[in-house]
Amino acid sequence: MPLQKWSDDIWVSQLADDPAFSEDFETLIPRYTKAEPRPHLVIDLSGVRILNSSNLSQILRVRKLAADAGRGLRIAGPNDAVWSVFLTTGLDKVFGFSEDTTTALAQLQLGDG
Repeated sequence: MPLQKWSDDIWVSQLADDPAFSEDFETLIPRYTKAEPRPHLVIDLSGVRILNSSNLSQILRVRKLAADAGRGLRIAGPNDAVWSVFLTTGLDKVFGFSEDTTTALAQLQLGDG
């Protein structure tokens, strides 16, 4: 899984389409759950062309883990098709979005999780 520990306080997860998406989350969630302290998280969706309901469920699960720990989570780089899924489901109001990973990292550092 392309998971980078960008700093002690921020991790970046770069995702791709299924089946890699689901497999990467199966690795990410246990690692993220065990992390002490739990870091902020950037989920880079720039390599994802489409999201399904299972993918959304996984993203919501990791969002809850971050929120329970008082940590920020940003979604970076969604393309138009992925963005439309967030709009259609109303999840555009639940997550923080950034144009790219660099912007997401800056926003997390400034406390805009």
